[in-house]
Amino acid sequence: MSDILLSARNLSVRFGGVLAVNDVSFDVKRGEVFTLIGPNGAGKTTVFNLISRIYTPTSGSIEYAGPGGTLPLTGQPPHKIASLGIARTFQNIELFEHATVLQNLLIGRHIHRRTNLLQELFFSGKVRQAEIEAREKVEQVIDLLDLQHHRESLVAGLPYGVRKVVELARALCTEPQLLLLDEPSSGLNVEETDDMAFWITDIKDELGITVLMVEHDMGLVSKVSDRVLAMSQGQVLATGTPAEVQSHPGVIEAYLGTVDDVSSLRRENAKVTA
Repeated sequence: MSDILLSARNLSVRFGGVLAVNDVSFDVKRGEVFTLIGPNGAGKTTVFNLISRIYTPTSGSIEYAGPGGTLPLTGQPPHKIASLGIARTFQNIELFEHATVLQNLLIGRHIHRRTNLLQELFFSGKVRQAEIEAREKVEQVIDLLDLQHHRESLVAGLPYGVRKVVELARALCTEPQLLLLDEPSSGLNVEETDDMAFWITDIKDELGITVLMVEHDMGLVSKVSDRVLAMSQGQVLATGTPAEVQSHPGVIEAYLGTVDDVSSLRRENAKVTA
C-alpha cells in the first residue's frame, strides 16, 4: 500500500477573472498532520473546497487512496465524499443549533446505516442493533473530546469554543481516513487552543486518522504539524517542516513584507516605544 493518501496535481481554479488557485501540487501521507498556511486570500480554503467537491477545479487532478482503492476525487459528487472516508469541519461552524450535542453527533453516523425504510418503520432487530452500534461509536468520541457534560445540551446554548469541539466530534463520528480541519483554532482562547492541539495529536496517534489542516495560529501549527505547505496569492511558496517553512524568505515576505518593509516597521516601533 502506498504511503500517499491524497495527491493533488497542478490544481487551478478560476472564478471569473480571478485565479484563486494556481498550479498547486502536494501529497498528503498516511498518518501525518499536513497543514496549509498563508495570508488571508492565499487560496487555502479554496483547496479544501476542491477536495470536498464544493468546487470543481478548472484544471488539475486530485487522487485519493480510499478503502476501495485509488480514485479521482474530481469525478465524485459532493454527497459521496463522506462515504469515501473524508470528513471536514468549517471555518464558520455548521451545526444543527436546535438539536442536542448527541443528536448532532448521531447525524455524523448516517453514512454507516445499512437499513431500509421498511425496517426503519417497524424498528426491526437490525435497526435496533444499528442504533446501539451508532450510540457506542458516538459515546467513544464524546469520551475522547471530554463532551460528557454537554451530551444533552442544545447546541444553541453552548459557548463558541465548545461548538468548535462538537463540530470536530461530528466529523470524527463518520470514522474518516482523512480529516479536513478548516482553521480549528479560529475564535478560541489560549487554553482552548492548547486543548485543540492535544486532541489533534490524539486523533492522529490514537485513532490513526490523517489530518489536513488550514490554520493561521503558528503556535498550533508548530505543535501538531509534521509538514507544512505555505501559499500566497493562490500559489505554493514552500513545503517542509514547520521550522523550514517559517524560515523561508518567501514565506516571511508574504506575511511581513520585504526586508525593507520589516526594517521600516521596526524603526517605527522603536520611535513609538522611545
